[in-house]
Amino acid sequence: MQLSIVIPLLNEEESLKELHDWIVSVMQYNRFSYELLFIDDGSTDGSWDVITELSRLNSNVKGIRFPRNFGKSQALHAGFKTAQGEVVITMDADLQDNPEEIPELYDLIKNEGYSLVSGWKKKRYDSVLSKNMPSKLFNWAARRTSGVQLHDFNCGLKAFDKEVVKNIEVSGEMHRYIPVLAKNAGFINIGEKVVQHQARKYGKTKFGMERFINGFLDLLTIWFVSKFGKRPMHLFGAWGVLMFIIGFGFALYLGIDKLFINPFGRLITDRPQFYIALVAMVIGTQLFLAGFLGEMLTRSRKNEPRYKISEEINMKAEQN
Repeated sequence: MQLSIVIPLLNEEESLKELHDWIVSVMQYNRFSYELLFIDDGSTDGSWDVITELSRLNSNVKGIRFPRNFGKSQALHAGFKTAQGEVVITMDADLQDNPEEIPELYDLIKNEGYSLVSGWKKKRYDSVLSKNMPSKLFNWAARRTSGVQLHDFNCGLKAFDKEVVKNIEVSGEMHRYIPVLAKNAGFINIGEKVVQHQARKYGKTKFGMERFINGFLDLLTIWFVSKFGKRPMHLFGAWGVLMFIIGFGFALYLGIDKLFINPFGRLITDRPQFYIALVAMVIGTQLFLAGFLGEMLTRSRKNEPRYKISEEINMKAEQN
């Protein structure tokens, strides 16, 4: 199979049929062998009924349904886990991503040697204040922090070599940073392609300003995980030892001063240096223990995305 097209969705009943027909026309024109994976992330409208009907009409349509909304990252993880195509394409279900881009994205992966190609919505049809400006700030911070030089980290239209999606774990809200996860997994040939952005045709966006706050917090998380996730002792242990040495130095100074220099002076507990020494040694010990426990957790536990599947369509063959 050449292509797996993974589409996470939430309450996109109106757009699914049109999106399906558009993708199918592109697949047939280019003679691609493909599967179309719809991941229903707990929709409360008739989205699953539409997917069920589409699967009846087109055997290439497959579906996974969550009983509630687990988030886009978990939906992508479920799609990546079951994808069979040599190249995996992700796109949003709101018709803002153009399926006509798929053949060129496929070519960049198969013939140009890229492991991942991310779309860049250079010209957007979103609100300047609510999405465009925050997106520019967010992408700038992501580039500076991660070292991955992409203009649009959060574009839903991306293409992956199959090996990439089988070797990364998208959990929490880390779907924004899949290129960073791929880089950390050793896939360094990451490219970018300017793609056409469509104005939203049905419904309204599912994301508000809070996604940018969450995005920056996730950016800090992935920066930390990429640098110290497999060696937390290198961070916490180093700071812990430094703080303990500072505290011990103050305590040693107070002891020498009291015993040999000014034995009849103020009590040690009346001096501010005593409390500096005490706090520094306590914090240093706590940081060291945090690093030690972090090391134990990284060696004994594997964090995987958590979600529950309530229904599936056309998935039995792959699972057996």
